[in-house]
Amino acid sequence: MDNQREVREFLTSRRAKITPERAGLPTGSRRRVPGLRRSEVAALADVSVEYYAKLERGNLAGVSPAVLEAVARALLLDNAERAHLLHLAQAADGSDALTRPRRRRTKDRWKPHRSLQWTLDAITAGPAFVRNGRMDLLAANQLARAFYADVYALSDNQENLARFTFLDPASHRFYPDWDQAADITVAILRTEAGRNPHDKDLHDLVGELSTRSDDFRTRWGAHDVRHHGTGTKRFHHAAVGELTLAYEGLEMAAEPGLTLTIYTAEPASASEVSLILIGCWGGSN
Repeated sequence: MDNQREVREFLTSRRAKITPERAGLPTGSRRRVPGLRRSEVAALADVSVEYYAKLERGNLAGVSPAVLEAVARALLLDNAERAHLLHLAQAADGSDALTRPRRRRTKDRWKPHRSLQWTLDAITAGPAFVRNGRMDLLAANQLARAFYADVYALSDNQENLARFTFLDPASHRFYPDWDQAADITVAILRTEAGRNPHDKDLHDLVGELSTRSDDFRTRWGAHDVRHHGTGTKRFHHAAVGELTLAYEGLEMAAEPGLTLTIYTAEPASASEVSLILIGCWGGSN
């Protein structure tokens, strides 16, 4: 991906989201831009307007961590956005033709070592699975396979949650809050693109989804990023109907870039009963 373009569009989109009120600045009667002016961001970051304009044109090479942090504060970036800005700066510092890493394509699908699969299989009360930043489902316990039966049902999904969300009509039933699920999916891919800009498989996936889905293309252009660590989601499973699950996403120290996600239901809730039924349903198929 074009690093300068990514930087330019990311910084511009963040600036457009901040009102003068949020930034603690006086509001004028006439404002030609949505959000802050470049001069206002520069003042908040304590840099010259010319220097900030250079940054917003996409020139992050050689920018000090102190300046990046000042810009992050001025733009009110959250932790995920700060990390994304840092990744973009790191990519800019390595963008010279002599040092730029080659775009990598995964030749063989990653396979879990036996002890990891044993660990997943030992988790029986909730769906547990391992995914990468492209949202490929790489390993799962039996309950996760039954839970994501719609994802595994069609070969076109390629066991990928992003393809399922945007290209499979079944996703609109599976995710009652589909817009939220779609936003999260794109934000995870955006975050991965900043962290691993030379991943050819990710480039191909983004290109495919942009071509085939207007919903994806619009969201991708928003440049939103996020850390997907904990929370609750609603689902609608074909076998049991609607259920609400909590999730925890854990970065795998032994496999950088991979995330172990575990879904659980509130004890003694209807959703807990539904998970038990999904497990029985999956075991009978």
